[in-house]
Amino acid sequence: MLAAMLGLAAVLHTSALAFAALKWCGVAYLLYMAWQALRETGALAINTRPAAKARSSRRVIVTAVLVNILNPKLSIFFLAFLPQFVAVDEQHPLARMLELSAAFMAMTFAVFALYGLFAAAMRDRVITRPKVMAWLRRSFAAGFAALGAKLALAER
Repeated sequence: MLAAMLGLAAVLHTSALAFAALKWCGVAYLLYMAWQALRETGALAINTRPAAKARSSRRVIVTAVLVNILNPKLSIFFLAFLPQFVAVDEQHPLARMLELSAAFMAMTFAVFALYGLFAAAMRDRVITRPKVMAWLRRSFAAGFAALGAKLALAER
């Protein structure tokens, strides 16, 4: 969104060389991520040693809130989608928007809380099994490589 506002989207649309350069940088990055996944390093590496420092619950919550606040999809949702459900002749449109927003946030919290509880329950079952971890690493590496190949073969 920021790139579109700054005109980068227009430059990439008109300049085939700039588009190709950005495209091949993306391909290289996806292939690098596939390599990292296979080597058990990078963002997908899981440290199962007891010496690994655990993050506090507060830090996890703060990080999650920041990720959601800084997510542009959430802002677009609230600015573009929710107003459609507020009547033009609404007596208190701000109150209605806050009501709709609260309902959305409550449902999102419930779903994400269930995801978190399920992930916490499954974590040890997954990371303590070397065969499962190897399968996951290979799957992620294949996915990154496939996305890189699709991007490399994309015309525009």
